[in-house]
Amino acid sequence: MKKPFVNYEQGLDESLADPAEAAAYLNAALEDGAQDVFLMALRDVANARGLMQLARETSLNRENMYRILSERGNPQLSSLASLLDALGLKLAVEPKRAVA
Repeated sequence: MKKPFVNYEQGLDESLADPAEAAAYLNAALEDGAQDVFLMALRDVANARGLMQLARETSLNRENMYRILSERGNPQLSSLASLLDALGLKLAVEPKRAVA
């Protein structure tokens, strides 16, 4: 019996619709340390949610959203916070290691 074919992007979108999965995905991208990797991951999460929907839920217009999420994007902290909020996520800072 053949397994049904699932498009990689469709499977990723379904997975990233879950805020916990999206947070883990973004945190893994942050661990890489490269801004372009994080922005690519954020773009994947935003695409899974729908860019038009996010534009309506944030104070960002569609063109700004595309620019922020582009390969050369350099979002301001306020734009990033607004986008993450609309995704049901938040920006956090944690210590590198546990304090004794």
